[in-house]
Amino acid sequence: MSRSLNILVVEPDATRARAISDALQAHGWSDVTVIASTAQLAPILTQQDPDLILIDLANPDRDTLEHLGLMSGAKSRPVAMFVDHTDTAMTQAALAAGVSAYVVNGLDPARVKPVLETAIARFQVIQKMQAELDAAKRALSDRKMIERAKGLLMRARGLSEDEAYNLLRKTAMSQGRKLGDVAAALVTAADLLA
Repeated sequence: MSRSLNILVVEPDATRARAISDALQAHGWSDVTVIASTAQLAPILTQQDPDLILIDLANPDRDTLEHLGLMSGAKSRPVAMFVDHTDTAMTQAALAAGVSAYVVNGLDPARVKPVLETAIARFQVIQKMQAELDAAKRALSDRKMIERAKGLLMRARGLSEDEAYNLLRKTAMSQGRKLGDVAAALVTAADLLA
């Protein structure tokens, strides 16, 4: 795991903030910024774009979790959240907000390293699954568009299904474009002319 991470810590208590920062530095993470309030989160994110966010909250509420998820960009970077108390709804809200690690019973500096490593690993797994899901959705969308384009060619030119597909494929290759893009262009043009 890379030690050159830019880590943002949100901790209102100065003593705990120092302990967290010391624990991070003891594990080789020296690029640490500490802020005392989630109100400071948005400007810091804009200025620094941290690789990971560690948030320590005593008693979060559902709105705070959702707001933090949106504001911290939890879907685009690992976020580890430490809380003193929770319930099922809070846990679900944290996960829905994209929090990578949601640790109950507060932050223990001795647990910082394994929790952050777990948050990063979980974030990477989720990112990979999201990329695979997006690719599958694109492939399905392309397939539907190709089917529509084949249908248009079959009706307009009296071609068989194989001939229509081969024409689309040949056009895509000659233009250096993806088959789905050529099919989408044909469907769009047909819609405009209809």
